[in-house]
Amino acid sequence: MPGRHLDARAPAGNTAARRGVAAVMTTIGLIGAGHIGGTLARIAVAAGLEVVVSNSRGPQTLVDLVTELGDAARAGTTQEAAAEGDVVVVSIPLHAYQEVPVEPLAGKVVIDTNNYYPQRDGQIDELDAGTTTSSELLQAHLPTSRVVKAFNHIRSDDLGSQGAPAGTEGRRALAIAGDDAEAKAVVATLVDRLGFDVVDAGSLADGRRYAVGTPAYGPRMDRPELETALAGA
Repeated sequence: MPGRHLDARAPAGNTAARRGVAAVMTTIGLIGAGHIGGTLARIAVAAGLEVVVSNSRGPQTLVDLVTELGDAARAGTTQEAAAEGDVVVVSIPLHAYQEVPVEPLAGKVVIDTNNYYPQRDGQIDELDAGTTTSSELLQAHLPTSRVVKAFNHIRSDDLGSQGAPAGTEGRRALAIAGDDAEAKAVVATLVDRLGFDVVDAGSLADGRRYAVGTPAYGPRMDRPELETALAGA
């Protein structure tokens, strides 16, 4: 897979999008380098992409990870990861979503991997009432970004070990959800490049269909199985 590029052309006239989503995508910015973020960095580098990794504790705490990843990776601040990524992944505890920088993400495709865990995040009234979803909260915080929910319903060890080339029989599928069709196409291409089939679950609001506690959350499923799980949620 190395050597392929993601086709992410921005709409004509959208200068913010042109800045954020280049015609040829080469760099993934990661805000959060924990289990999912760190694993995404590893498989992105293995797929021929460059990464800028960041966390809340500063670049100096990511030396080991960057050393492991080699020349295709560097550590930065969250602002740098947001500014330098052609696509940016937010993989932090949900309760910290308002700390994600807004300005450098204007016009960009932002992948939200977060889940709502009240025991960790505290009670969030809108989520408890079901009037919104975790990804819609992030989208409201990033009003000029294009948020797509992805990589939230797979364990990090599975993410790192279950990817397979396109066309592989029984290839694991992952769901995506978002309100911007072009942004979803960009993320779908990335998911495929990283080794997984894609099922479009619908709008950001439909992201609740593969949230914690749903049939799609956790188990390995191929595309037909995931489509069935999402339809029944």
